[in-house]
Amino acid sequence: WDAETGEAVTPAIVWQDTRGQAVCDALASNVDLAWLRQTTGLLLDSYFSAPKLKWVFENNPELRAKAHAGKLKFGTTETWVIWKLSGGKLHVTDPSTASRTLLFDMNKFQWDEKLLQLFDVPKSMLPEVKPSAGHIGDVDFGNGKPLPLHALLVDQQAALFGQACFKAGEMKCSFGTGSFLLMNIGDKPKLSNNGLLTTVGWNFNGQTAYAFDGGIFVTGSAIQWLRDNLKFIPDSASSHDAANNSKDMGVVVVPALQGLAAPHWRTDVQGAMFGLNRSTTSDDIVRATLDGIACRVYEVVTAMTQDAGTPPPHLKVDGGPAGNPYLMQMISDLLNLEVRVSASVEATAIGIANLAGVSALGTSFEQLANGWKAEKVYTPKMGAEERKKKLERWNKALDAVKKFHE
Repeated sequence: WDAETGEAVTPAIVWQDTRGQAVCDALASNVDLAWLRQTTGLLLDSYFSAPKLKWVFENNPELRAKAHAGKLKFGTTETWVIWKLSGGKLHVTDPSTASRTLLFDMNKFQWDEKLLQLFDVPKSMLPEVKPSAGHIGDVDFGNGKPLPLHALLVDQQAALFGQACFKAGEMKCSFGTGSFLLMNIGDKPKLSNNGLLTTVGWNFNGQTAYAFDGGIFVTGSAIQWLRDNLKFIPDSASSHDAANNSKDMGVVVVPALQGLAAPHWRTDVQGAMFGLNRSTTSDDIVRATLDGIACRVYEVVTAMTQDAGTPPPHLKVDGGPAGNPYLMQMISDLLNLEVRVSASVEATAIGIANLAGVSALGTSFEQLANGWKAEKVYTPKMGAEERKKKLERWNKALDAVKKFHE
């Protein structure tokens, strides 16, 4: 946005926008990918902010010139909102959000000069990186009364905090458009050997939490696809009933409607169905889609378990699809793990409010952990043979989809 007027000079660009992939492909041969991963914890992927920003500059030289002349500001959503609510006085972000840009050194907690050059981003347009908690500044919602801002976290890290995953090894999954799994790995960054990202969880008052991050880009959007495109269900909640009406006829759906993210990172792969015959019903396809979502969660949790060296004690979940009993039971069955549905569906909002409480009120982590409640708990019911059969069928379908797109 314009540094003087505060007017946006481009539309907001969502995380699902893949136009930056061509930028990543062009840079791949010019950058040490191991160094990039060690520095940022991330992969060279259009999911993050930097390729999007470089794409804007490549396609609008006038904006690039303005940026390098110090006339533009840039930020992720919270930076923009805070800029507006502070009348342009606060241009800030925190380490958790900065660590999602591909421009931030997660080890030194600062913007990396080499990355700024790689993506052609002038430092002058980037926000100041503040701690995740503390008095960051004042905002005004329009009534002239300043309110102190005490916490900043990116959404999935806020959900990790809201789910009270304060100990290394604890993990959560937030369901929405996609499924986003984070595992607290303690106060030192570690790189995954199994296709996961490493990210800053939070950093304030000398307390740092890092996390393994496994994003699955399609979950709620797959259920929406069943509802809106295929007209198989009248509403999202009906997917539970449709799945229960189906017998497991061997149908497999790989719901790669936007590629395969963690732990595969295959943006070229598209979705597919297997095992169809004349007796296949829409309910069978709904069930297989939910099963496919559960299998994707299984893959990421398994990858995190392998990296951490020990399975999580349980999986905490939140978000709209967490209210789908069929899906939650299937995830519990495949993982052979207890799934605890948070009593607070909006764990992100709870998390950032709780962090503000830690800063402003001195609330302790122990108080927050004791205050966390489960609305429902799912325990595994599936036998080992059935689980093995289901996962083998899924892996065959997954291998076929990958080979199809090679």
